[in-house]
Amino acid sequence: MTAAPLRIGNFSGFYGDRADALREMLTGGELDVLTGDYLAELTMLILGRDRLKDPSAGYSRTFLRQLEDTLGLAHERGVRIVTNAGGLNPAGLADAVRVLADRLGIPVRVAHVEGDDLGARHPGSLTAHAYLGGFGIAACLREGADVVVTGRVTDAALVTGPAVAHFGWSRTDHDRLAGAVVAGHVLECGTQATGGNYAFFRDGDVRRPGFPLAELHADGSSVITKHPGTGGFVDVGTVTAQLLYETGGARYAGPDVTARLDTVRLTPDGPDRVRIDGVRGEAPPPDLKVGRTRLGGFRNEVTFVLTGLDVEEKAALVQGQMEDAFAKSRPHDVTWDLVRTDQADAGTEETASALLRLVVRDPEQAVVGRTLTGAAIELALASYPGFHVLAPPGKPSPYGVFEAAYVPQSEVPHTAVLPDGRRVPVAPVDETLALDAVAEPPLPEPPPAGRPSRRAPLGLVAGARSGDKGGDANVGVWVRTDEAWRWLAHTLTVDLFQQLLPESADLPVTRHALPHLRALNFVVEGILGAGVASQHRFDPQAKALGEWLRSRHLDIPEDLL
Repeated sequence: MTAAPLRIGNFSGFYGDRADALREMLTGGELDVLTGDYLAELTMLILGRDRLKDPSAGYSRTFLRQLEDTLGLAHERGVRIVTNAGGLNPAGLADAVRVLADRLGIPVRVAHVEGDDLGARHPGSLTAHAYLGGFGIAACLREGADVVVTGRVTDAALVTGPAVAHFGWSRTDHDRLAGAVVAGHVLECGTQATGGNYAFFRDGDVRRPGFPLAELHADGSSVITKHPGTGGFVDVGTVTAQLLYETGGARYAGPDVTARLDTVRLTPDGPDRVRIDGVRGEAPPPDLKVGRTRLGGFRNEVTFVLTGLDVEEKAALVQGQMEDAFAKSRPHDVTWDLVRTDQADAGTEETASALLRLVVRDPEQAVVGRTLTGAAIELALASYPGFHVLAPPGKPSPYGVFEAAYVPQSEVPHTAVLPDGRRVPVAPVDETLALDAVAEPPLPEPPPAGRPSRRAPLGLVAGARSGDKGGDANVGVWVRTDEAWRWLAHTLTVDLFQQLLPESADLPVTRHALPHLRALNFVVEGILGAGVASQHRFDPQAKALGEWLRSRHLDIPEDLL
């Protein structure tokens, strides 16, 4: 236990992230801990399907490939590695790391965390895993582990665990834990904190952003930065964007603490440095979230290309023909989307064309197989003029469904398996607090009326970042000046949001104001159906929902443009 700052870096934000990031972070500057986040709702489904084929699978093999080239370097530099790459089989990955270390001749102590797998309690699920906190990771690190492998923990737990071990925090150090959770949330998606996927990407060179790191202090405050000489940039905007990613209201709940996002304060701390402080925490809720995935059935699709004149009539013709073909065996779910990408008097055939997308789903594979492919192919010489498709329909593919459940913390056997093989139970929290809505915070005075305005895209004034949580999506919107905040806070209501994004018009939408961040966070319930794996809409993870909002036009005061 020490009061010295803890330097924690990130080398992976998802399963498939940049392979050389682990080496880049180890060689780029001083670090104490490196974290790798590999898990998401879709990833759990993918790993579940892997495990069906091979019971010894279920973890990220790409992590092992990264480690083969860098384990010796991490050992030499004394950098500990904490990762959730264990997925559904943390014990299996821990064993594989030991085998790798023995083969390379590197004396590495490996531990893992388990207890998250609740599949036995949820029959019919492909996977069912509780989101654990960071105290199991801390137990492993306190016992000298160099590499800690976990299964399903919260993304921020990869940071709270090392912080607890380093600073000796207790379960009731809520403010400090909350500060670590906020830092962990900024780091968890890798380069999204250093200019990746950033609304104002033209503010810097983001062709190859470096990965972020946090200098975490004993009081829970931190500085977000990156290694010198790496690409991208860190400023208040990039950190704000990541703070808003995949969040809801002011209370950001987790198994260790509930962090109050409405208390977060961001201040510049020099080039590529942003200080986070003021974070307040509360006791966590009594229940742990459980993410369940299951196979929902099979899907197939075909996209018809409609070129030139009479696009809507052509679409109606082929849609009617396909519906006739479904008369004997209609799929459970049939969705048509006409995307008007065509331009009048176009200079190329592609820009003269619109796309008509047909997606079908059914519990039975055969219903979305030959029924679709045969009907679409048979129309090749018997439908609208210029008939062709982007690609012939293929074999049906399985799709997944994500569902959330909750279980009391005391019913989850959170266990740290130490480097010497000892199994140490991790006690659940004693103090909990049920989640409740936060009262609407005071907003600034409305801007004066009558200012000259003009019709323009929202994105000229505001940034946005959006993402998925199960079947819901969030859209965080922020501005960079106090005057712009006065306008945004009183202009972008739920009603206007739904007008600008008509897909949300018939869905429940909740607005949360975060004045310290000059931000509004909108949660749209049900827009993603049964979650990303169900491929419910064109953008199944709502990654670009915020950019669509920024492209919409409204009346904006000229002095803000």
